[in-house]
Amino acid sequence: MKKMTTLLSLTAMMAMGAQAATLEERVKVLEEQNSVLAEEVLATQTGGFTLVDTEKSYNGMGPAASKVYFSKNPLSIGGYGEMFYANPDNGDDFADVYRFITYFGYKFNDWIVLNTEIEFEHGANSADENGGEVVVEFLYLDFLLSQEANLRLGHVLVPMGIINLRHEPTLFNTVQRPDIEKYLLPSTWHENGALVYGRFDSASIEYTAGMINALNLNNANTIAPDGSWIREGRLGSSANASFDPAFVGRADYTGINGLMVGASVYYGGGSNTKDDTDISGLKTTIFDIHASYDNGPFSAYGLYTQTNLDGAEKLGDTAAEKANGYYANVSYDLSGLVGLQYKLPVFAQYENYNPVEKSVDGLNEDKFQTEIATIGLNFFPADQVVLKADYAMRESYKDSNIFSFGLGFIF
Repeated sequence: MKKMTTLLSLTAMMAMGAQAATLEERVKVLEEQNSVLAEEVLATQTGGFTLVDTEKSYNGMGPAASKVYFSKNPLSIGGYGEMFYANPDNGDDFADVYRFITYFGYKFNDWIVLNTEIEFEHGANSADENGGEVVVEFLYLDFLLSQEANLRLGHVLVPMGIINLRHEPTLFNTVQRPDIEKYLLPSTWHENGALVYGRFDSASIEYTAGMINALNLNNANTIAPDGSWIREGRLGSSANASFDPAFVGRADYTGINGLMVGASVYYGGGSNTKDDTDISGLKTTIFDIHASYDNGPFSAYGLYTQTNLDGAEKLGDTAAEKANGYYANVSYDLSGLVGLQYKLPVFAQYENYNPVEKSVDGLNEDKFQTEIATIGLNFFPADQVVLKADYAMRESYKDSNIFSFGLGFIF
């Protein structure tokens, strides 16, 4: 009996030893499965809500805008929001519920995907004198054919610059988007169109190319030029907008870890109107060279862009015909130095641009030359939430220094 007991004990000990040897491996597998199961359970319980993976991006878009492509559920709901307080040294302080965005996505099957973005801006109170609005910023169908070539049809983001595709508030450091990507490119730029996009892994190249609705630069802001002449040329998702096809293309190289460098170009007619105000012979060319780099606590991003309006003299002697500018933003995360578990990047940004670099008569060109130096701090209490503070020093025809505090989130 003693021998039998001893034999059984040895057998049990050997089994426990073998189990212990594989325990670490089993724990690792279970941890990997846990995140997947948690999302699947959450999606089942909530009818479609899935978590944002802040490390994932699809076709260059922000994490929240990319949710539907990684969702385990056909229905995906997401969004982002931002508001801020500002105190300029030459005026009254103010606050703004700047944006609240909803993303709705749906997978009809494994190769047809609907993705939409609806923006509520400035509280969306259109009765207010400052004019809130509700806008469809994109609404398209993706036909996922292969890694190298996919088709996008509908109302699309124009694939230029850095911010236009990645305009969620956790993705840029300043409280406000850079002026250059607001007025010269101009974010958020969205038009009706058709795009082909894909990636070639062997060359580490991502690309997008296609046709979109052209800007209408036959407008009052171009004729009597001011800083918003390009921005005011967007037709967007307005009702019964005239349509004039323009070409847009983009290519990015991502073969070096942490680095993205690329260029984009737009070419189209400059007079996209429906009535007898149309002027033939106006042509618009916009290009940019952009880059971003992330390496541990250090990160940087920036671009150069230029716009040319050929035939501007047909609009009048004072019309704008060229704009250009560049900016750079560098940051360093202090959390490791101060022993904080939350990201705490400090940053500096410099912008230099002229929205009316050249006019037909050559007058008032220096008036619009602008330089902005901004320093600030971000605090991320969670990967999806950011608190921002910055101080911007502007030198232009409307010099001002402004302190801003903002909050942003994605979901």
